Amino acid sequence: MRSSNTLGILLWADLNRTKDNQASIYARITVNGKRATLSLKHKVSVSDWDAHRGRARGTNQKVRKLNNYLEQVNSDLFTCYQELKAERKLITSKAIKARYLGEDEENHSIMDIIRYHHEDMEGKLKWGTQKNYYTTEKYLSKFLLKRFKTTDMYLRELDYNFILKFEKYLRGYVPTDHQRKMGNNTVMKHIERFRKLINLALKLGWIEKDPFINFKARIIKTERGFLSSDELNTIEEKQFTIERLQLVKDLFVFSCYTSLSYIDVINLTEDNINIGIDGELWIHYRREKTTKAIRIPLLPKAEQIMEIYKNNHKSKAQGSIFPKISNQKLNSYLKEIADVCGIKKNLTFHIARHTFATTVTLSNGIPIETVSKLLGHSKISTTQIYAKVLERKVSEDMKALKTKLQIQRKSNSLSS
Repeated sequence: MRSSNTLGILLWADLNRTKDNQASIYARITVNGKRATLSLKHKVSVSDWDAHRGRARGTNQKVRKLNNYLEQVNSDLFTCYQELKAERKLITSKAIKARYLGEDEENHSIMDIIRYHHEDMEGKLKWGTQKNYYTTEKYLSKFLLKRFKTTDMYLRELDYNFILKFEKYLRGYVPTDHQRKMGNNTVMKHIERFRKLINLALKLGWIEKDPFINFKARIIKTERGFLSSDELNTIEEKQFTIERLQLVKDLFVFSCYTSLSYIDVINLTEDNINIGIDGELWIHYRREKTTKAIRIPLLPKAEQIMEIYKNNHKSKAQGSIFPKISNQKLNSYLKEIADVCGIKKNLTFHIARHTFATTVTLSNGIPIETVSKLLGHSKISTTQIYAKVLERKVSEDMKALKTKLQIQRKSNSLSS
């Protein structure tokens, strides 16, 4: 590396290319004979330009303003040279130009970290999780366009106020396909996914300060919805003449008796059905969401449903136990089933898993440790959520009983 450099800064007007007698002004930076040209985005009258001085002629206000600007450019370019020299960096004409334009440092943006996350997480995240990130990123793009009239922002521009404005935007956003606004927990999930992107940027050194440092997510704890024994029995006994509704009903009930999620039920194959240590049929499966290996003994109801689809031509062609159907369609059809069966709850496929944990197992005396293992939970505290739900149900039932007993006592005292 050279120990000394020859620097030249020339301010010039391109008199060969003029329009309406106006010439564009440029700065030419020369270091050790190598040049870099910088457009100054200013014009000057051809007759006013002094090529020898590299300045405009005259004393009027317009000329003085232009010359002051050119003096500042010359000074700033020399300062960039001195900074690079003090930092012991390689000094070139392009390096000085980049420093002047602020392009020598990598100024990463929100879209940069989104693209990096896509590439880095490809093959690592399950499709469902990836899809959630895509949704969050879609809202970020809409927010930037509406609030800042831009499609991107530098990460260094983000602050606490940006997070608050994004949260407010999400809470007020009304989707075009339906009129329900996002609930608190949905908003917080989008914020948390954005927070993970920012944390990744911090680890990469793309951002110096964390805009989330003073932000606290407010998650409202909700009880897990599940079907009562009567509700489950109503769905089980209902027979549909419409094939799609019957399939969805069977898949839902199968999940109620196995705890498998939508993706796990749909991907189930004959290879996953094996003889267990008790000589009975078991499901041996690795959960799609957690990749955790699970072993579930098949209850009679689940076996009966599997038998129905044993010779189904669609499932055979797909290499699965059940014919495949999208999660979106399945949950849509579950709403129809709920209406027909007179069930007022918001019936989704995930309620089947909750029903297995509560109504089918815990309510029938299965120890919580066993239920936790069947659900594939890594921590028993996750399973205890269902136990709390049952405790609340017991409390409500006992309150109803107390009320009933009090009415009986009053009735007896009146009759006596």
